[in-house]
Amino acid sequence: MSIASEFREFAIKGNVVDLAVGVIVGAAFGKIVDSMVNDLLMPVIGRITGGLEFTNYFIALAPIPASVPHTLEAVKKAGIPVIAWGNFTNMVFNFAILAFVVFIMVRQINRLRRQAPVAPAAPTEEGVLLREIRDALKK
Repeated sequence: MSIASEFREFAIKGNVVDLAVGVIVGAAFGKIVDSMVNDLLMPVIGRITGGLEFTNYFIALAPIPASVPHTLEAVKKAGIPVIAWGNFTNMVFNFAILAFVVFIMVRQINRLRRQAPVAPAAPTEEGVLLREIRDALKK
């Protein structure tokens, strides 16, 4: 078997295709969650905390010149090393929300996969006859 045909057989297996679809959908879903956190959740949290925007929270590891605005983007552009803990906070919120949603989805899928308990099948004539013989022998 040539390498090309072996690879083709591997690539068209159902699991590989399912994985590819999952990665694509997961990437799109990650963007939705990222937008939800950055565009919906963090502005509300910022409003509650007095209008502060978390993405601009950072600790500069070198002095910031007076000519550079105190925003994360401007400080990074000026080449000053920073610890962007506000951006990290956003990413933690993204992860927590994404993990919770995936947990809920897996939980629902598992719930759907559980089958209703199946009632035992009616005994066959042989089974009924054997039970009668057993009960007669006990007497």
